[in-house]
Amino acid sequence: MTYSLVARDGAQWGVVVQSKFLAVGSVVSWAEPHAGAIATQAYANPRYGPDGLALLREGLNADEVVRRLVEADEGRDERQLGVVDARGGSASWTGAGCMDWAGHRTGDGYAAQGNILVGAETVDALAETFEATAGRPLAGRLIDCLAAAQAAGGDRRGQQSAALLVVERDGGYAGLSDVLVDLRVDDHPAPIDELRRLYALHERLFGRTPRDEWLPLEGALADEVRDSLERLGFASLDDWAGVANLEERVDGNEAIDPVVLTALRDEDAPAR
Repeated sequence: MTYSLVARDGAQWGVVVQSKFLAVGSVVSWAEPHAGAIATQAYANPRYGPDGLALLREGLNADEVVRRLVEADEGRDERQLGVVDARGGSASWTGAGCMDWAGHRTGDGYAAQGNILVGAETVDALAETFEATAGRPLAGRLIDCLAAAQAAGGDRRGQQSAALLVVERDGGYAGLSDVLVDLRVDDHPAPIDELRRLYALHERLFGRTPRDEWLPLEGALADEVRDSLERLGFASLDDWAGVANLEERVDGNEAIDPVVLTALRDEDAPAR
């Protein structure tokens, strides 16, 4: 019912998935920084997630984690599983009872798998797109992999839900969370397109612009920002950013992130 990619890139681990299944991300996707990532699907065994992460946390490699999980599971023939470990080693399992087309492909830092697909080209597109996009941010790469897989045929029953999970130690909100991105489209006619839209919004709110690209808050620009805040009824940039959910992109009053400046101008435009 599903196709997914599990991957590691540097200090990040992630899972992306699409399926003709309600809220697929609630079942398939599991990841923990410096342990690894897991996708459990087909007639999914949700215990593969926490149990597999526990094994990865102990330092077992992906092959051994897959072996232990499926050997202990009497329903293994109907399961599909992809694992990437702490070092980027990968392994997959496709049980003999999974519905056609079902299969997987693994490589350095990734495991791609799918079932009830149009054909092998869906899994091939996952793998080939991941390999071709090295050097780009992992979350964007994973969405591109999902889109390429859909274009190659996808789930032969159609689309319904998609999810993206990326973890990095202290890489999430306020530097106090390991969840860098956790986005789910639970029921939508075009879930991959909607996932991409949500990710763009996520990056606008929580992404990071290199500090050397921030603009000095001085002269005419400082006057503009002050006047905009006054028209909007805010005493400071921090106050406005907290209401606009852009607090992660504000740091002091010496410079302004261009993303914040654009958002402030857009909000102030009707008031001018």
